[in-house]
Amino acid sequence: RSSDLSMACYRQPVGFPELKNDTFLRAARGEETPHVPVWCMRQAGRYLPEFREMRAGQDFFTTCRTPEACCELTLQPLRRFPLDAAIIFSDILVIPQALGMEVTMVPGDRKST
Repeated sequence: RSSDLSMACYRQPVGFPELKNDTFLRAARGEETPHVPVWCMRQAGRYLPEFREMRAGQDFFTTCRTPEACCELTLQPLRRFPLDAAIIFSDILVIPQALGMEVTMVPGDRKST
């Protein structure tokens, strides 16, 4: 069976806590799961009041470069809904910044420069 093969290749990292929900990972390995995994991208958190409160008055890219803020914003939807995974809070535009390009976001403007 393919699930036997996928489990044979999987090893829990040493010192890593036991997962509370591995549905998404099992599905990614091609194993049977009790339901289709559901996950939430960071954009889905924008409607949450705690998301808006945390982001209020903060520079977007500073938030993206703050691990604690990224972690909190990633976990907020998981605290409210029975999701199986979440996409880590970040943005594709941090890559050009990391390469030395100047990227700015103007509040209220939907385009970047």
